[in-house]
Amino acid sequence: MAKRVTGPEIEKLIQLLAKVPGLGPRSARRAALHLVKKKEQLLGPLADAMGEAHRKVRICSCCGNVDTIDPCTVCTDERRDQSVIIVVEDVADLWALERAGAMNAAYHVLGGTLSPLDGIGPDDLNIKGLVDRVAKGGVRELIIAVNATVEGQTTAHYITDQLEGMELKITRLAHGVPVGGELDYLDEGTLTAALRARTTI
Repeated sequence: MAKRVTGPEIEKLIQLLAKVPGLGPRSARRAALHLVKKKEQLLGPLADAMGEAHRKVRICSCCGNVDTIDPCTVCTDERRDQSVIIVVEDVADLWALERAGAMNAAYHVLGGTLSPLDGIGPDDLNIKGLVDRVAKGGVRELIIAVNATVEGQTTAHYITDQLEGMELKITRLAHGVPVGGELDYLDEGTLTAALRARTTI
């Protein structure tokens, strides 16, 4: 059994850091050591920022984004085209699309995908909120931007079924060969999707 070389406070810091995605036990130890060494410049300000985030961060009651105001910054931005809603699985997907800057639309965060094997059904996701938003009117297009997985496609079909009969255009992200991608390195599913979604030159 390994001997403890630090106090319980530092051990707790390491254990909590290890729960952050992308940080394993070794990376967490290195990060904790760096923070402790830079106590005044990093650890103190980080603790203050995390405390403030804990107090102020909330989930947007309209779209499901995380922000310090409700409705969030995206929902209250008058320059956005609120008639177009991009449906994403998670807040991380919303942030990724915003970094790309491809569209100036509204968003709706589902909070995951349907997965019967994991016990995740429609009531566990923010699907009802989406249907209610569309039912209020003013939405002309819904872009379903979920991952190209079985669960993602199942969720997309379920949402489409729930919105059947409503006056709006429903589209999804194109699937296929990524920009700069080489065919030899792509899996069969991606190649099949690319061939089915081929366009005229």
